Amino acid sequence: MTSALPATLAIIDDDREYADYLAQCMRQQGVAATVFGDSDDFLTSAGAFDFDFYVVDLMLPGVDGIDLIRLIRRKGHAGIVVVSGRVGTEVFDNVLRAGADMYLMKPVRVEQVALAIGAVQRRVVASREQSNVWRLERASHTLVAPEGTRIELSEGDFAVMECFAVANGATVTRATLCERLGRDPATEADNLLHAAIYRLRRRIERATPSAVPLQSEPKVGYSFKGMLQTA
Repeated sequence: MTSALPATLAIIDDDREYADYLAQCMRQQGVAATVFGDSDDFLTSAGAFDFDFYVVDLMLPGVDGIDLIRLIRRKGHAGIVVVSGRVGTEVFDNVLRAGADMYLMKPVRVEQVALAIGAVQRRVVASREQSNVWRLERASHTLVAPEGTRIELSEGDFAVMECFAVANGATVTRATLCERLGRDPATEADNLLHAAIYRLRRRIERATPSAVPLQSEPKVGYSFKGMLQTA
């Protein structure tokens, strides 16, 4: 599958011939595409809001396309491309205000729709990655959260975060963390290291609304699953 394309796609359009053709085109590129003939069928389906991407018509039986876009957007940040024959000076503005990423007017070739999906998906992925970037500033011993909050770290906390930065998402063993903290891993009790990690987590959680991607790996150590840059 082309990396620029989403893994799963919902096509919500009552023009079955067009929707099936688009679905076939996307499947040929490795995308798991599902077609829904109207908004009610979509909304009552299992996992309706779990798709990675949505192509939505505006003139749908059941819930109106604009309202449907608002519902999808409330549930997450998946890409949304509108492909519709609805015209009017206010249509474009209403589509974007509802939360869609792009509007294409029918008639439009499915190849162009596929290109639009790829373009929007690249932006979605880039935005998602950017929203999980943390920065560790060595000079000031400060951790900067994705939304910009600056968290001053103690010497011990900074030493732990440096281990995570070097590991680049991999698990840092208990022994490595103990040694970095100047402790003997052969004699250091597990609960003492756990308490140190817990205090670090709480320090970060109290400072920022961002989810802290600090995870325990039982019987091994700990990992920091967010993107952690150093400066």
